[in-house]
Amino acid sequence: MLVDCRWYLDGSSGKGAYDAGHIPDAVFADMDQWLSGPASKQSGRNPLPDPEVFAQGMREAGINDSDTVIAYDDAGGVIAGRLVWMLRSTGRRAAILDGGLASYPGDLAKDAPQRPYGEFSPRSWPQTLLADISEASSGQFKVVDARNRDRFDGRQDPVDPRPGHIPGAVNVPCRENLDSSGRLLPEVLLRGNFGRAGIVSAENTIAYCGSGVTACHNLLVLEHLGAGRGRLFVGGWSQYGHAADRPVATA
Repeated sequence: MLVDCRWYLDGSSGKGAYDAGHIPDAVFADMDQWLSGPASKQSGRNPLPDPEVFAQGMREAGINDSDTVIAYDDAGGVIAGRLVWMLRSTGRRAAILDGGLASYPGDLAKDAPQRPYGEFSPRSWPQTLLADISEASSGQFKVVDARNRDRFDGRQDPVDPRPGHIPGAVNVPCRENLDSSGRLLPEVLLRGNFGRAGIVSAENTIAYCGSGVTACHNLLVLEHLGAGRGRLFVGGWSQYGHAADRPVATA
């Protein structure tokens, strides 16, 4: 099953981009409707949805528990990784299409495929793969921030109230996992990206970003490297930045 996951931080329509042209036979997964729960200052912009909401979205797209999902976007997979993480964390088979939309050599389609209603069961999010704000700021874990360096350093932040990062966190921008064409870098370069930040294993590691979307890409890359499975702080900076009682670090 091919799934188009385009979504944009500036509010541009991913569905509009899908309707304008997508890989033939791909269905669309709406980040805001099916891959996220209601936003709030207490839980962040893109908290995980209720498992039944996620299951409903997958069923409506024609996806089954037994399917293997290949997810893509137009950003090298840093958005599509959210769906892949959600599926794999609940025991399904899923992967990112390397290179995303730009890797498809043929003509794009505009008609959505008509698929039968899927059989997709709601499953609880595994707490062993999740971390909360207290754990992310406890100093007891390796914490890796997937945002661009300017946001991590606190030079600017277009969407959150306090620029900066969680004290003690290191920065591995997820987009630096990709080459200029949006394909995943060779393993030796990926290991270097994480190694320079002091991350050699996902064990005891918590990943975050602005709102729990692009952090999934870092977690999937670590898994791809054989480094194990880390934990996701879904609330990310959009939750932490609103917690005025918690300290903020800048470069």
